[in-house]
Amino acid sequence: MSGNRPAPVAGNTARVLRLVHEDGPLTRAELTRRTGLNRSTTLAIVGELVALGLVHEESAGATTAAGAGGSGASVGRPSPVVRATADVVSVAVTVEVDAVTVALVGLDGSVRERAVVRSEAPPTAAEAIETIGRALDELTGAGTAPVRVAGIGVAVPGTVRVEDGVVRYAPHLGWHDEPVAGPLATRTGLPVRATNDANTGAWAERLYGSGRGVDDLIYLNGGASGIGGGVISAARPLSGADGYAGELGHTFVAANGVRCHCGAVGCLETEASRDDLVTAAGVAPDDPAALAAVLAERRPEVERVVDRQVTALATALRNAIHTVNPAVVVLGGFLGVLLEHVGDRIESAVRAQSMAAVTERLRIAPAALGADVLLRGAAELGFRDLLLDPVGGLPATEPPTDRAVAAGESRIP
Repeated sequence: MSGNRPAPVAGNTARVLRLVHEDGPLTRAELTRRTGLNRSTTLAIVGELVALGLVHEESAGATTAAGAGGSGASVGRPSPVVRATADVVSVAVTVEVDAVTVALVGLDGSVRERAVVRSEAPPTAAEAIETIGRALDELTGAGTAPVRVAGIGVAVPGTVRVEDGVVRYAPHLGWHDEPVAGPLATRTGLPVRATNDANTGAWAERLYGSGRGVDDLIYLNGGASGIGGGVISAARPLSGADGYAGELGHTFVAANGVRCHCGAVGCLETEASRDDLVTAAGVAPDDPAALAAVLAERRPEVERVVDRQVTALATALRNAIHTVNPAVVVLGGFLGVLLEHVGDRIESAVRAQSMAAVTERLRIAPAALGADVLLRGAAELGFRDLLLDPVGGLPATEPPTDRAVAAGESRIP
């Protein structure tokens, strides 16, 4: 640091980096306004982050403050724009019954590279770990743009223990008490955090999607592994004592329903099933555009399935809304397609069976991040250490195995 610039305070450096990462690009003037720091301190912090290779500055003409969340007002010379780098990445992983996806997500939010490894049967935990390791080797190997990896975040459709990243139960995968974070850290030499996939989706939608800036939110994701749920309460993920909170797919919705793999009868994910809907529509399970096109035809046999699923979903949401009192419910995966097909029917059904005060401000919206929602959420897990400590949060370029850190993490911030 040169001249008379004040030395950055570590906590303020993290604050600035998080703002640029989550809300950027932002002008230096906007960063000063949001943090309450003086201009010279902001200048010093941005200079340090530039030196660390975490952000870069560009002329104000490239991106206005108004377009990046600022006021757009300037006096005198335009303030430089601070943008997070794409060259520092988090490895975002999603594990499903039919595919393992590994992506490199830049600190600027860009999905730089991705690999989708499909399988005909659900992978074992050991197979998934090796698949992730091989995919990561290829994505960061020769011929790709050089990157620095902050960490790995893994989204799993099941209950994941907070302390150590052990998957206690992932029924669709057939996993029971499978360690994931530890073995993957050993395999890659990188810090690893694992959590329930819908928890990552909830946080991603709050940061970047339909729930942006909302402090109380429910997220439901419908995919190949059933229906997962995540809850944001008072701007914090609701994780529970062990990280298992938010299992809304197992909310009771039908006394005469079918038996669920969890052992109960009438769970939401058995009464509102993606497989049932795509089978009725006659489309591939992973083709939301084709599903939406068939739904638009309003075939009677498909509409009967739609009606049954809307009823089940409205009942589950009524239960969750009375418990959590969210401002927004976000529906992802096939549930988002279903919502866009039926319009306000789900919201009307929820309001009809809820106390009026609980739904006064309620909004039900499809996920805005589309197919990348779980990847964006998993990436936040991988960036966690860096966002807490920009100076020391990046592992070495080739970290030795014995320095690998493994942790489960539901409390994403």
